[in-house]
Amino acid sequence: MRASGVLMHLSSLASPHGIGTMGQAAYDFVDFLVRAGQRYWQILPICPTSYGDSPYQSFSTFAGNPYFVDLDLLAGEGLLLPEEYENIDWESTPDRVNYGALYQKRLPVLRLAARRLLAAPPDDYAAFCADNAFWLPDYALFMALKDAHGGRAWTEWEAPLRRRDPAALEQARQTYAEDVDFWQAVQYLFFRQWNALKRYANEHGIRIIGDMPIYVALDSVDVWNSPESFQLDENLCPIEVAGCPPDGFSATGQLWGNPLYDWDAMAKDGYRWWVRRIQVLSGIYDVLRIDHFRGFAGYYAIPAGNTSAAGGRWRKGPGMDLFRAVNAALGEREIIAEDLGFLTDDVRELLAESGYPGMKVLEFAFDSRESGNYLPHTYPKNCVVYTGTHDNEPLSGWFETAFPEDVQYAVDYLRLSREEGYHWGMMRGAWSSVADLALVQAQDLLGLGHESRMNAPSTLGGNWCWRALPGSFTPELADRIHRQMELYGRLPESEQK
Repeated sequence: MRASGVLMHLSSLASPHGIGTMGQAAYDFVDFLVRAGQRYWQILPICPTSYGDSPYQSFSTFAGNPYFVDLDLLAGEGLLLPEEYENIDWESTPDRVNYGALYQKRLPVLRLAARRLLAAPPDDYAAFCADNAFWLPDYALFMALKDAHGGRAWTEWEAPLRRRDPAALEQARQTYAEDVDFWQAVQYLFFRQWNALKRYANEHGIRIIGDMPIYVALDSVDVWNSPESFQLDENLCPIEVAGCPPDGFSATGQLWGNPLYDWDAMAKDGYRWWVRRIQVLSGIYDVLRIDHFRGFAGYYAIPAGNTSAAGGRWRKGPGMDLFRAVNAALGEREIIAEDLGFLTDDVRELLAESGYPGMKVLEFAFDSRESGNYLPHTYPKNCVVYTGTHDNEPLSGWFETAFPEDVQYAVDYLRLSREEGYHWGMMRGAWSSVADLALVQAQDLLGLGHESRMNAPSTLGGNWCWRALPGSFTPELADRIHRQMELYGRLPESEQK
C-alpha cells in the first residue's frame, strides 16, 4: 500500500529544556502527522550518545538516551519539582542543541527523579528490570564504572575490570550500587515514556520507523561484555575497523573506527547476538531500518591506527545466512535495508533474496558524482524513496550547494518552478513515484537550508544539533501536505474514498 512519512529525530523536536524529548512536543508532532495524511514517523537511533554526540556511536545498542526523558512529565508524576529544572540555562538557542550543557546539567536533574522513584518503586519496576536482565545490569554497571573512571573508555580501565573478572565485577556492583541503581532507574523512566508515546502514535495510525546502526561503538557495553564477537587482539584492541572507501564524495573515504564483527564466531551460536538485537529493536519500533546493509554482503576493513579510510580492503560478510537465522528464530520482521553506497552484485543478490525494500535517495538521482541510478522512472514498487537522509543536505541546501548542471538536471527532469518552490517540486517527485513508501525530511517540509543539516559525514562538531522552532508545524502546512497525499494516492486507508 502506498504511504508517506516524515524523517525527524526526537532531538529535533521543539521541546523546552534544551533538546527534543518524549513530552508534549512529540505528541503534537504525531497530531501534525495525522492531519497531514502521513502514516510513518522515522527517527534516528534512540540509544545514548557518546563523544561526538552521534546516535550511531552509542554506549549501548539496547538502552535509551536519558536526554529524551521529558522533565515536565516527570514533574507531573511528582518525581521532580518545577524549580529543580525550569530555571536551568541549557546554553542553547531554540534551533540548536548544546550537548555539552546537557552532559553537565541533565543527569543531576534525573538523579533527583530517580531517587524519588527508587524510594517507592512502581509496581512494574521489578518486572521491567527482570524483563531486561539480559542487558540492563551490565549497562548500568558499565555507565557507573565510566563515571568512576572520569568518563574514560573501558579499554583504559584496570585489567580485572577490562577483562571482566567475576570477582572484580561483583566488587564493583557493591561499591557503585547507588550509581547502578540510578542508571537502571533512568532506563525505566525512558521506556515508560517511550512506550506511552509509541502507543499514542500507533493508536492514531502512525507507525514508527527506527534506525539500527550495523556497527556498535568500541567504547560500548556491547563490546565490553562480548569481546569474543569482535575482531580484537589479545589486548582487546581492534585489529581492523569499519568505514567506507574513497569515492566521488570523499577522496579519503570515511573512517568510522567501529570494531568489526567476528562473523565466524557469531555463526557458531546461530548469530544469537544479532537475533536478540533485531528481536528487541523491532519490538521498540514498528519498522526497523538497518543502516549500511551492504556490510552484510561485504564490508570494508581498515587497519586499526590508520588516519584515513584509504588502504582498507573488502572482506566477505555473513550474507543471507544471518537473515535466515533471524527469520528462523523470529519469523518475518518489517525491515528496510539501507543499500546505499558502493553496490556490487553480491549486495544486489542479498537484497533480492531477503525481500526487504531498499532505498532510493532523490538528491542522488541528479548528482553527477553518484554512480548509482536513483531516477524515479527506474524505481521498483518495493522500495523506500527519500528526498534525502540525515546525512544529506536538506533540499533547499542541496539547491544552494550542488553543481549548477546538477540543479538544472533536476529542474528539467521534475519540471521544477520557483513559484511552487524547488523543494516542494522535489518532494512531489518522491510522492508521485511508484515507490511504496516516500519519506521526506522535516527540514524539507519547512523549506530550510544548509543551516538545518543534521549531519555532514566525516566532519566533527556542529552535527546532530538542528531543532525545529516552536510553532513550525502548522495546521496550514499539514493541510498542504494532506492535499499532496490525496493527489498521489498516499493517504491512510481510513481516509481513502
